[in-house]
Amino acid sequence: MAAGASAIGTLACVDAWIEDFRQDIPRNTVPTLILHGDADRILPLDASSRRQAKMIKNVKFVELKGGPHGVLWTHAEQVNSELVKFLG
Repeated sequence: MAAGASAIGTLACVDAWIEDFRQDIPRNTVPTLILHGDADRILPLDASSRRQAKMIKNVKFVELKGGPHGVLWTHAEQVNSELVKFLG
């Protein structure tokens, strides 16, 4: 989707999306797990999940070493392990 969007729109949507997680506007009231690969070149950690983790109450943030954007496929065992721990 982003490849077909304008560069300005693609960049601007990150802040708009992050805005949905501000703690002073409690939209998310459930425990949240964020898994993100530290090798993601599509959505860099500093522009996305690290910022979100600071804005969401009751969050567990896990960086998956060597994980690319498709971390669900490339690091499935780690993702499943973290998910099971989180749900437990």
